[in-house]
Formats: sequence, C-alpha cells, structure tokens
Amino acid sequence: MGRGDHAVSDKALSHPDWFKPYKALYPFDTRRLTLRSGHTMSYVDLPSRIESSHTVAPTVMVHGNPTWSFYYRNLLTAVSEVGGRALALDHIGCGFSDKPDDRAYQYTLSQRVDDLEEWLDSLGLGEEQINLVVHDWGGMIGMAYAARYPQRINKIVVLNTSAFHIPGDKRLPFTLWLGRNTRLGQVLIQGLNAFSGLATRWACMKPLSKQIARAYTAPYHSWATRVATHRFVKDIPLHRRDLAYQVVEETQAKLPTLTDKPMLIGWGLKDFVFDHTFLKIWKSRFPDAESHIYPESGHYILEDEESDLIPKIVNFLYHAPHPA
Repeated sequence: MGRGDHAVSDKALSHPDWFKPYKALYPFDTRRLTLRSGHTMSYVDLPSRIESSHTVAPTVMVHGNPTWSFYYRNLLTAVSEVGGRALALDHIGCGFSDKPDDRAYQYTLSQRVDDLEEWLDSLGLGEEQINLVVHDWGGMIGMAYAARYPQRINKIVVLNTSAFHIPGDKRLPFTLWLGRNTRLGQVLIQGLNAFSGLATRWACMKPLSKQIARAYTAPYHSWATRVATHRFVKDIPLHRRDLAYQVVEETQAKLPTLTDKPMLIGWGLKDFVFDHTFLKIWKSRFPDAESHIYPESGHYILEDEESDLIPKIVNFLYHAPHPA
C-alpha cells in the first residue's frame, strides 16, 4: 500500500497546550497519518542534515510503555546529523496520537504490529530495508514486524526489551501484576498516572530533570488519556489464553530468521523488569551482537547513558562496516 492509499499530512501538526512547556526539549515538526481504523497516528520524520553520495537505510524507532517518541529525541537528532533519515512514531493512545477508548480501538499487540506495518507502508518504506531501534514494548512490536518481514530489516538496536516469552526464571514484578490483574491497579495507572509518574523515578538511575520528567508524563493528563498506559500492562501475555500470547509465540519462533542481521544491544542491568534474565536470552540467540552493558543504569537506558550509548548506536548504524 502506498502513500496515496492513506490520509497522510505533510504539514506540521499544531501541538496541544500540554506540550508548550516542552517544545525546546522536543523541537521537531510532527506529522500525522490516519490509519484504516480511523484513528490518527503522530510521528516524526527527520531528513538527513547532510548530503551524501550513497544511500543509507532509514532508522525507525519504536517506543514502549509508558513513554512516547520523546524517549528518542536525542537519538533522532543524532541520526539526522550524521546523514540518516530518522523516524519515530507515537503508538495510538500515546504522545500526540489519538487516544480512543477501548470500545473504539483494540489495544492489543497484534493491532500495534499492524499499525506499525501500515505506517511504514504509507511512507513507502514497506519494501525498503530499515534500521530498527526498539525499547520496552517496542521490542515485541518491532521484532514481530521484523520476524514477519526479515528481508526488510538492515540492522537492529535492542534496548532493554523482549521479543520472546518471559524467561522461566523471571517473575512478573508485583507492580505490573497489580496493574495487569486488579481494579486497584487500573485506578492507580489510569486514575493517578502512577505508572508513568513512577517510571520517571524508577526507570532511571540518574535523576531526570523536573522538566524532562514532566514531558514524559504530560501526554497522560487524565483518565481518558491514560488508557494506553494501562492497556499495555493489561496485554502482558502470561498464558496461552492471553490475546498477545500467540503473537509472541510466533515471533519467538521466527527469531532465527534475523540472526544474520547486525545487532547492537544496549542494556541497563538495574532494570527491574528487563533484567539480566532477558539479556541472557538475547545474547544466547544473537551471540554475534555488539553489546554495551551498563551495570549501574536502568530501564530508560537512553536517559542514563545518553552521552555514551547514543554515539555508539550512531556509529553502529552508519559508520560500522555493512554486511556484504
């Protein structure tokens, strides 16, 4: 499906009032795509800031929960500055994208993967090779897409995430269990913004500035705008009857189709969810991956290790030798 089959805006979006205090932190024009579902997806599409005589793969960044494309703000700029096209979407329910209630949209992993595919197709990237950067739930979404279309993937950057079932020696943390399984958890996440708010403290080992922390939580300013932050937790697959389970099963089974892709792993070992048990599986499945492990850093690894990890990612994507 090409651009002509979608309602794509080539004009910068006007930003909502909640964003005005954070414009300097996230100085990008944002675009919009109306999906087949009728909902509008927001995204950033930065062109290369330098001219190049050769074509390089664009870099697509897929965020998780409870973040939005703001998580990739510094990497977006860094990729653009070295000559790459840099793209990042806001999932439906996140960032600047529409936030429908769950009677109007299926907040499921399967739908997220379909949305990602539709977005890439709308931009003419469905038949091109891309570099894929994934974090948190973005790992399951992005790697499900990659497993579906391995021929479309050039390089992969994995940041504290998963593309397989929860390891057998890992228990779901109590806070996620509470959010997934109880009404109290929903009230805390959707009513009090507990998940997004606590993440700005728990997910970083180096304290965020108040302005950056507020920018992370700003899109989620009411019960109605926090539906996605709760439904992502609700969708964590633990049993075969769970809606996301089969997608994870299929993606996990197809990971061998991606072992020839150059991969960089950037990992904070003090992540209370995606800890060493997940890292061990990544390294066993992709033993040739370039790994940068940070023992004193947490889940928001691009915040904790911005100055060290982002240059390594950029070098891996655009300066390291490409496969023959």
